[in-house]
Amino acid sequence: MNIKVKGGTAQGDDAPLCVACRSAQVVTGDRGQEYTRCAELGARVTFKVVTCSEFVSRQHPSLWHMEDIAWILRTDNRKRQVGFVRGRDLDHRARLGLDED
Repeated sequence: MNIKVKGGTAQGDDAPLCVACRSAQVVTGDRGQEYTRCAELGARVTFKVVTCSEFVSRQHPSLWHMEDIAWILRTDNRKRQVGFVRGRDLDHRARLGLDED
């Protein structure tokens, strides 16, 4: 019995992983030239990357973006009020306190 797993092994014609990575800067010329620089490595990548332990997909929002659009439940004990506040409306100190909640 043969089992075939689709997408399990990288093929020679697959796009490099860096193209979809948030840490990569990929510049492509009109004649197929390509320059790739990795922010995680701090260096130029001169080969086609198939796997990477620091890969972060561009399709998923960053933590900063998720905090920016989040609604945070806040309580005000002095005014005895409870309500939601947008993450972007919090000042810097209040944003740092989010991890403690």
